[in-house]
Amino acid sequence: MKKTLYFKFIFAYVLLAILGIFVTASLGSQLIENRLVAIHAEDLYRQAGAFVSSHAPILSDPNRSRQEVHRSLQAIAAGDQADIRVIGPDGTEILNTAKAYSDRPVDRIGGFDYAKFGPKFFEVSTFFGQYDQPTLTVLVPISYRMAVRGYLAISRSMTGIYSERDRVLTVVYIVVLVNFILSLLILFLFTFAVYRPLGRITEGAREFASGNMGHRIEIRTNDEMGYLADTMNFMADELRKNTDYQKKFISNVSHDFRSPLTSIKGFSEAMRDGTIPPQMHGHYLKVISGEADRLEKLTHGILELNSMDQDRVILNLTDFDINEVLKSSAAVFEGSCRRKKLSIRLILLGDVLKVHADREKIEQVIYNLLDNAIKFSEKNSEIQLETTERHGKCFVSVKDEGCGIPKDHLTHIWDRFYKADSSRGRDRSGTGLGLAIAKEIMTAHGQTISCVSTERVGTEFTFSLALAK
Repeated sequence: MKKTLYFKFIFAYVLLAILGIFVTASLGSQLIENRLVAIHAEDLYRQAGAFVSSHAPILSDPNRSRQEVHRSLQAIAAGDQADIRVIGPDGTEILNTAKAYSDRPVDRIGGFDYAKFGPKFFEVSTFFGQYDQPTLTVLVPISYRMAVRGYLAISRSMTGIYSERDRVLTVVYIVVLVNFILSLLILFLFTFAVYRPLGRITEGAREFASGNMGHRIEIRTNDEMGYLADTMNFMADELRKNTDYQKKFISNVSHDFRSPLTSIKGFSEAMRDGTIPPQMHGHYLKVISGEADRLEKLTHGILELNSMDQDRVILNLTDFDINEVLKSSAAVFEGSCRRKKLSIRLILLGDVLKVHADREKIEQVIYNLLDNAIKFSEKNSEIQLETTERHGKCFVSVKDEGCGIPKDHLTHIWDRFYKADSSRGRDRSGTGLGLAIAKEIMTAHGQTISCVSTERVGTEFTFSLALAK
């Protein structure tokens, strides 16, 4: 089996893994960093806000000493590993915990503008050029008596945040890797539950296509693959049976056509070359005519069964008296019965028994059954035709006192060209299609036909019909 599908699955799996790692490394890293920045900024902002609230009078009054405030800010800065500045409204740096205390302004921050800082209470930047690397800074205005007296800025290096982000990412990478390894089980299950069984099914289909209908697909599971394998094996069995049937069909047709054709050809040539004297021509012409009739019946039977096989059985359903049909059929075979010294006994339910069926085809079924009964009945015996009513249906039976059918042959009597007596050579005029045609006709009616037979006792065929409403 070509491995294109399998390789596509592996490629998609590997691609998904690479994309997962890439997304984790890029988008995941950024999301974690943003979240950590927000957490740290919230913490710094809360501390700055609390400090401003408690020290606003001192921070806003330039005439009061701020050394104590500077020491307080240095303590906070040391604990948070941050730089804290007190900035005037004009950008003058009044206090800076990173530098020694001075009563005079430390420096002026160039370009300082609170509005440029943005509406957010924090920002990752160099804080107006005060740092060489990105720094997290929160800026809180110092308001006193309805006026902004300055700003408190807390800046923390991003190095610690980056380290924390990397630690979280390491855990995430480990989880992703473990998930990837565990997800290999999916590939393993796909290989053993889908790919390999599919390969065996494909190999089996190749064997079936090459004509090896004896091949078997071995998949012992109860899932869809097992069901598909069983279906393929069943299909192979049916194809094998169909092939065997076709071979048997051709063999039987060839045999049944060859016998009468050989007789016709042999007798014709014998009459032509004088082997058969002229006074005997009439007798052998009658034999030739009989063989021709046999060929005609055989051809007609094959064509009729072929039309039934193609679901082209068209029924002309009407209501008619089945008792009357049985009487007329018995009259047709009166001559054959007289020659063989047979009697036909009619056991009919009532004077009239209406059924709903195709009269012409039911007559054909009765004709085939009566013809077989007469053919295989012993001299001076009786054939019984009977109608009964059970379970809302009419049942018609044809019973003889003939040689019977061996038990191991009963399951094959409905097969085409099958002749249970072929080894004894009794049915030389038969085609072996009568019972097959009868079976197809009854199936088309949605009814049943069955046979009960005992050797040296007799045979009884029974079929059902729908009663007329």
